[in-house]
Amino acid sequence: MGPRTAKKNELKPHLKQQWCIGKITGAFLACMENILYLYSLPYDPAYPLLCFDERPCVLHGQVVEPLVMQPGKAMRYDYEYKRNGTCCLLVAVEPLTGFRLVEVSQQRTQADYTRFMQRLAAHYGQAKQIRLVQDNLNTHQAGSFYSTLAAEEAFALAQRFEYHYTPKKGSWLNMAELEINAIVRQCLGRRIESQQRMAEEVGELVKERNEKQVTINWQFTPTLARQKLARHYEDVRSKN
Repeated sequence: MGPRTAKKNELKPHLKQQWCIGKITGAFLACMENILYLYSLPYDPAYPLLCFDERPCVLHGQVVEPLVMQPGKAMRYDYEYKRNGTCCLLVAVEPLTGFRLVEVSQQRTQADYTRFMQRLAAHYGQAKQIRLVQDNLNTHQAGSFYSTLAAEEAFALAQRFEYHYTPKKGSWLNMAELEINAIVRQCLGRRIESQQRMAEEVGELVKERNEKQVTINWQFTPTLARQKLARHYEDVRSKN
């Protein structure tokens, strides 16, 4: 008998599912539990907890001007557009207080990361140290400060932060992704032609969210993680 042939409509390529948890190792569990423990701590102004992430954005300009919007009708615009380059969102959010700092940068280089961290450190000038959750992108480290600043200044800035990294394929543990998704849904779901325009649009939204003190209610605790991922904990132990 030959290979089974899929029947009509049995394959559904238009339906897709993604998963974000990679291979779970002891190192993955250690990083995950460290971050979940931080999220479970009460608010401490001396050691504020922030989450940081970046998102590249493509700038799209109109080739044909959209039609004037009319009451009760959807916005209508031509399918053709022109690509006006890219920019990057730099986002830090303090989940427990609802404060977020967002910058629209042309790039995401070591200098951009350093500048943003300087702004963050200045905002929390009274804090003893800032606990920062972020991913392992090569620019997300104190070494970037030394590529931009004098050694004394770079060292002083590095002491302001306590770094906590998400595990590989564990970006879902970074609450900054939730904030970025909120910005994308409310502000970036349409064509924006320039970095300046995007900075203005994003700035207005961030101002509104800060005024409303929109917090993040994180529910995934260390206890729940051990329940939901019990099989993976057993697998890690059984390999030793």
